[in-house]
Amino acid sequence: MQRVERVVVLALDGVYPFELGIPSRILGAADGRYEVLTCSVDGGPVRTNADFSVTVEHGPEALATADTVVIAPIAPESVTADLPDEVRAALGLIRPGTRIVSICTGVFVLAAVGLLDGRRATTRWQVADRFRRMFPHVDLDPDVLFVDDGPVLTSAGAASGVDVCLHLVRQDHGSRLANTVVRRCVVPPFRDGGQAQYIEQPVPETGAASTAATRAWALERLGEPLTLSDLAAHARMSLRTFARRFHDEVGVSPGRRLIQQRVARARHLLESSDLPVDHIAGQVGFATGASLRQHLHAAIGVTPQAYRRTFQRTR
Repeated sequence: MQRVERVVVLALDGVYPFELGIPSRILGAADGRYEVLTCSVDGGPVRTNADFSVTVEHGPEALATADTVVIAPIAPESVTADLPDEVRAALGLIRPGTRIVSICTGVFVLAAVGLLDGRRATTRWQVADRFRRMFPHVDLDPDVLFVDDGPVLTSAGAASGVDVCLHLVRQDHGSRLANTVVRRCVVPPFRDGGQAQYIEQPVPETGAASTAATRAWALERLGEPLTLSDLAAHARMSLRTFARRFHDEVGVSPGRRLIQQRVARARHLLESSDLPVDHIAGQVGFATGASLRQHLHAAIGVTPQAYRRTFQRTR
């Protein structure tokens, strides 16, 4: 009989209601593999940052029974290095070895109790500077959608809670079940790029040609040795205009975007096939298996073989 993972979501006063519901919505669509509970520090109602409160069914004792704990986000200005005693007491109930996940500004809570000292983490790009000032001992990466640092995972703003929860399903049970969840919830299996594409940027001038058609064209030809000249020629723009407009629309350079998409395609093939690494590298447009290994490790910190072993155990 398949073991059911217990996930306990901690809702603190000022919680963002959209993100609070993400774990239940995503993990709850995973064929009964997860039991998702929501708790507060005293078992009472919780004020949200909207014009309503929520009533939860569980008190902090639920945290002691969790396999995974999710810290839902709150307004970052309400978090100080000195958390209220009841919050610290609740977090102290979490068993050693429990997997801990933060969504968006929930990372401030984890950092305030020292769980991120010396670890890599992320949060919403708008609050990155404040986080760095408050917690200089955390290796903050504000460019990514989420960070998996072993037993502690942190994610960026709002919808990146979906990304990290899908990652949990994929990590625990493989890509087949994760793709089932994707279809049920009508969300993308992977989002290309990091937070750079969402940072406030100049809006392209009215009437300016878009690079969208060229981006779609390139996505169908990842196995080919595409150059910036190829992309600009397809878009019928000069190199300089294309590169500038591409960055305005996407938030990263054309070359960086191609690497991100090639890594995403390679991850899919590593999960779903037994093709040799060198063969996968050629299919997605990397010149050699060594190049794929380098880019995959830079993106998610593991080798192709280690990544594949993770999913072969759960396939």
